[in-house]
Amino acid sequence: MKHSLHRTIGAGAAALILLAAGAPGIGVAQDAGKPHQGHANGKPPAPPPAAAAQPPKLPQRVPFTAADLAVAVVPGMPDARFWADSVTDFEKALPSQRGPWLILSTGGADGAFGAGLLNGLSAAGKRPDYAVVTGVSTGGLMAPFVFAGPRYDAALAAVYTHTSAADIFEVGGTGESFLDTWPLKDLIAKQITPALLADIAAAHQAGRRLFIVTTDLDAERSVVWNMGAIAVHATAHPGGPGSDAAIKLFRNILLASGSVPGAFPPVLIDVESNGRRFAEMHADGGVGGQFFVAPPVLMQSTSNFKIPADALYIIVNSGLAPEFQVVERSTPAILAQAVSTAIKADLRVLLDRAYMAAKNSGIGFNVATIPPSFNAPSRGAFDPDYMKALFNVGYDQGKNLNPFAAEPPAFPGSSANGIGDPQPGANR
Repeated sequence: MKHSLHRTIGAGAAALILLAAGAPGIGVAQDAGKPHQGHANGKPPAPPPAAAAQPPKLPQRVPFTAADLAVAVVPGMPDARFWADSVTDFEKALPSQRGPWLILSTGGADGAFGAGLLNGLSAAGKRPDYAVVTGVSTGGLMAPFVFAGPRYDAALAAVYTHTSAADIFEVGGTGESFLDTWPLKDLIAKQITPALLADIAAAHQAGRRLFIVTTDLDAERSVVWNMGAIAVHATAHPGGPGSDAAIKLFRNILLASGSVPGAFPPVLIDVESNGRRFAEMHADGGVGGQFFVAPPVLMQSTSNFKIPADALYIIVNSGLAPEFQVVERSTPAILAQAVSTAIKADLRVLLDRAYMAAKNSGIGFNVATIPPSFNAPSRGAFDPDYMKALFNVGYDQGKNLNPFAAEPPAFPGSSANGIGDPQPGANR
């Protein structure tokens, strides 16, 4: 079914595949923010020369070495980030006090499920102040609102129920991608307000932590950004150059976390190292994993690491059941099905590791996924009606007595025809 495309792959990947397929719904962003010009004498204008459609040539990047990159820091903000595979830096960044952790996964427009679930938890009075919130891709975009608390539930709901493709991207190559995300950049700038940054900074100074993940394409490593520390820099001296730089960095990280390579342009982030300044290339955090709990070495089944939390809560903004369809012999259809399969497999592996890590740590494991019964149709990428329907499903699940399952969803059993037969239930 068409809706499955949007339930199983990231926002940028879905848009890219739909664009390549020429699917309806993609074009709504093509003329976003541009005035429509009339046709002289009732005739359409002549098509522009082919050369005019070519994206401008991009400037060369400042060269740097692997040694430079290994010790690079954001100017004036040495506490802004750490490598996701660094155990020492991870442990240093953690809060001193225990509490529940919330882990928000990738999922593109399907982040509407997580937004609805969290609103439902608030409505039912069952939402704690999470000691740690981590987000990847769409999870990273919603994480600041979630971290700042239920007072931002309405803003979170609005983003995931009133946003359309025109608010996310514009069709047209940039030289680095097939789509341009200037609309998303503008949306982030409007949503990340001084008041929100001040609340995030206050929560950070009170001991809580907000982590968002991007992928450093130059290093082929995931980076964890300490967003609360960046918010502190942004609010320390309002209007000053350091504050402006921190606000820009905060917003750029959110943009980068959801920038699927090839579909959306990467984000260049300025750093300094060994007396030199250059720009790193950052893209979607989902390249390195669909969600983040701790460095990979600590999540291995052989690790003795104890997660310093009271409980682990994971919101998976995706369905996990296989969805049968006869794949057309076309590049977009094959790519969509392959990406869907790969991401579901990655999510299941990560959930299994997180479950074992929680069990070995002696803490509760809780996971929420899109119920297999959800089958609302989608008219294209970021269809508001589809997102509202999914938000409502998440909201109702959040208000339920048992919004989370205590184990990862079971792998589908085998039926007579050899195709996985999903089991019923809200969190199978």
